[in-house]
Amino acid sequence: MNNPFGFMEYARKDAKAETALERIRHYNEFHTPLSEQEQKKQGERCMNCGVPFCQSGLAINGMISGCPLNNLIPEWNYLVSLGALKQAYQRLSITNPFPEFTSRVCPALCEKACTCGANGEAVTVRANEYSIIENAYLEGLVKAEPPRVRTGKRVAVVGSGPSGLAAADMLNRRGHSVTVFERSDRVGGLLMYGIPNMKLEKSVVDRRVRLMEAEGVEFKTNVNVGKDISYKELKKAYDSVILACGASNPRDIKVKGREAEGVYFAVDFLKSTTKALLDNGLKEGSFISARDKNVIVIGGGDTGNDCVGTCVRHGAKSVIQLEMMPKPPEERTESNPWPEWPRVLKTDYGQEEAAAVYGSDPRVYQTTVKEFLKDENNKLRGAVLVRLKAEKDGKTGRLNMVPVEGSETEVEAQLVLIAAGFLGSEDYLTKAFGVETDARSNVATEKGSHRTNIEKVYAAGDVHIGQSLVVRAIREGVDCAREVDADLMGYSNL
Repeated sequence: MNNPFGFMEYARKDAKAETALERIRHYNEFHTPLSEQEQKKQGERCMNCGVPFCQSGLAINGMISGCPLNNLIPEWNYLVSLGALKQAYQRLSITNPFPEFTSRVCPALCEKACTCGANGEAVTVRANEYSIIENAYLEGLVKAEPPRVRTGKRVAVVGSGPSGLAAADMLNRRGHSVTVFERSDRVGGLLMYGIPNMKLEKSVVDRRVRLMEAEGVEFKTNVNVGKDISYKELKKAYDSVILACGASNPRDIKVKGREAEGVYFAVDFLKSTTKALLDNGLKEGSFISARDKNVIVIGGGDTGNDCVGTCVRHGAKSVIQLEMMPKPPEERTESNPWPEWPRVLKTDYGQEEAAAVYGSDPRVYQTTVKEFLKDENNKLRGAVLVRLKAEKDGKTGRLNMVPVEGSETEVEAQLVLIAAGFLGSEDYLTKAFGVETDARSNVATEKGSHRTNIEKVYAAGDVHIGQSLVVRAIREGVDCAREVDADLMGYSNL
């Protein structure tokens, strides 16, 4: 510790965000980084507590506590407090191949497990990470370092999201020749088209991709493996294949009127906005628009919040966000102690913006759609909502959310976005490779392994573990790369 009393002398101070009414005018990132002097103070707040839950990545009561990448957080917090950002980057890059992504979109599991947060406010770990990596780019510390020796082994990675990029980066460093196949027109997968530009500007993704290309990774876009190219072709050309194509099968809402024009999956809506933003600056008619429409977002998670923020920027007439579960408490309950992930109310940027524009929080709890209403032209005109209540199943003892009889209400809507999560991998791909899937439609492997039932075929990221966080996907890619490397070479030094 540079200052053992820093956590008592300095209050937590995070990167300042533009006001809600300011930032909805654009689609760019909207936080102003802390000054170097303030960042040093925030680094001094780290207690170097001796038992750093922040970097543990442990599963506690079914939830991840601390960083899944096991980032050496107390070490680089100390270096930040000294202003030694070059050395901090060296420590950070040991465990995290893409700090520019996690410092922007990770929900900061590290901060939720910070010892300072047990009885006060956590260290601004994510802001410190952002400072380290952006300074490293500014100072030219992040540069292409192609491997000096190639092994002669070839690896195909299917999918260019965070897990695919992480696996490709690690294997390329080892000296294997890596080709990444992406079915979209741009590299990045979830990072490119699943996360809005205001959370992660796409120039940040492109910057890392260009670096990987300079190091020897080959990217092939607009290639849909399983359709445009077969498993047999990949098997013939490559020594190993990694499936890192995400959990891209969205969960549907099967109610009357679902076929109405104006009901979309959230992932299609978000992709259309980002693609139009990059292609033509959001030219009218080139994307699914919420302008002047009453919008219903089904789903209370991060994707639902992203839809809310995007609709506000489009100029929606109104936005409501439906959440099946009860409203969480504002503070931890006794059954949810530190360092568990806090199951508390979180108001994110999109909800803040909707409240500023429309006058109230857009979330409606314990509510879902019973029916979609359409006009004579099959266009959506509204929805019937129904309240839900928790009811214990007599056989299993589980609590289920069931409709409250007579609680139906009709609301006007011209656009509905379904953000109800994902069910796992798309079956055309799993069938093309012949890989087994589990009960959740994820690609099945042995416990603790990334090997599938098909020889030389591996699975990493959401396609393997189900819908999760970017930081967990990166860890999946790193671990899978190590396993592939060991199988190819007989050992691994990754």
